[in-house]
Amino acid sequence: MQGLEMDEQSNSNANLMHRRANAIPRGIGNAHPVFVERAENGEIWDVEGKRYIDFCAGIAVVNTGHRHPKVEEAIAKQNARFSHTCFQVAAYESYVELAERLSELAPGDFDKKAFFMTTGAEAVENAVKVARHFTGRSAVISFDGAFHGRTLMAMALTGKVTPYKAGFGPMAAEVYQAPFPSEFHGISVEDAVHGLNRLFKYSVDPERVAAIIVEPVQGEGGYIPGSAEFLRALRGICDQYGILMIADEIQTGVGRTGKMFAMEHFGVVPDITTMAKGLGGGMPISAVVGRADVLDSIPPGGLGSTYAGHPMACAAALAVLEVMREEQLCERSAAIGVRLRNRFHTLQKNVREIADIRGLGAMTGIEFTRDGVPAPDLANGVKTLAFEKGLLLLTCGSYGNVLRLMLPLTITDELIDEGIDIIEQAILTLTTASQLEPA
Repeated sequence: MQGLEMDEQSNSNANLMHRRANAIPRGIGNAHPVFVERAENGEIWDVEGKRYIDFCAGIAVVNTGHRHPKVEEAIAKQNARFSHTCFQVAAYESYVELAERLSELAPGDFDKKAFFMTTGAEAVENAVKVARHFTGRSAVISFDGAFHGRTLMAMALTGKVTPYKAGFGPMAAEVYQAPFPSEFHGISVEDAVHGLNRLFKYSVDPERVAAIIVEPVQGEGGYIPGSAEFLRALRGICDQYGILMIADEIQTGVGRTGKMFAMEHFGVVPDITTMAKGLGGGMPISAVVGRADVLDSIPPGGLGSTYAGHPMACAAALAVLEVMREEQLCERSAAIGVRLRNRFHTLQKNVREIADIRGLGAMTGIEFTRDGVPAPDLANGVKTLAFEKGLLLLTCGSYGNVLRLMLPLTITDELIDEGIDIIEQAILTLTTASQLEPA
């Protein structure tokens, strides 16, 4: 019995966090002091047996839920055949089939092709590489508040210094950033377009710009949706100067916003789209999809990676696409978003610190301020209290004052309501005192 107790203690969250601190550099953060034992659809259980509702989905990865049976089956079947060959060494059909499917699904009535990498950052790096090669130009433009990854070019494109860029310079050359429109933050579409024109006037010749990369909904930047007006203006600028438009759909893609691709909401077609996260249903895979003439400009050997388009990841991604279709998860995403935002708009009427509620489909953000000043302590306080009550949440935004809700699209309404109840109670607990203050 004593040995069993010691074993249980050694596998406690506290003991594992201690081992983690001794073995892993502190630059690898943890949002919650918990170690996972198992997961199922929209729920996670830790090593101590405590159950959590998952409103993070592995940072918008398991759109089809944890361990979806069809995804699990596809992975197991592939592993029983072979686990790895490297596509560039000995090819396999699932890679080709996945490229065909994504080319069919991606916006645009032109010929498209696709290739695969392992991470979102790799997809961004390769999209920029392709754009530079095709155009013969070197400069790239991204936007304030953007997040495109942590590798060298992706880090340079990211529009937030701490913690992503601080101390890691010098950045990749010839990257420029423009304002991203946000009505709530006082940046209009006109302001954003003016910012681009200022870059062209004072910083970079538009004839030297290979690509403009944009998130149709900013993720890390605060779950800020773009607008049809802005994205159409951006498309027009790209066409005017022969610049390629890259849509970073790594977080928004695979139904997260209520359509397979967020750009479909705006009626704007990019030249290149990057994908990752939800595509693999938990397996690491990313994709670059785009105009066939653009992607074909790279000679043989110019693209590739050892693990890119891994056989089990391709099998998982094909299963994810089938689940999205069969279970109508794009429609489900839209319904989840309505359910979330309706509940929080009702709460907002009584909580003045809830400054804005926004989103597209199931991609929903709640921004907190006090007297117009960002309140990251409140967002983090809600996250902490929710964790104590069995709900996993993450924050985002340039000031860290936004709760971002990233539910699996397969989650039940009962779990959604249970999670919302926990968030509401946490918000009311932290804001009751301020409601009692004189107006």
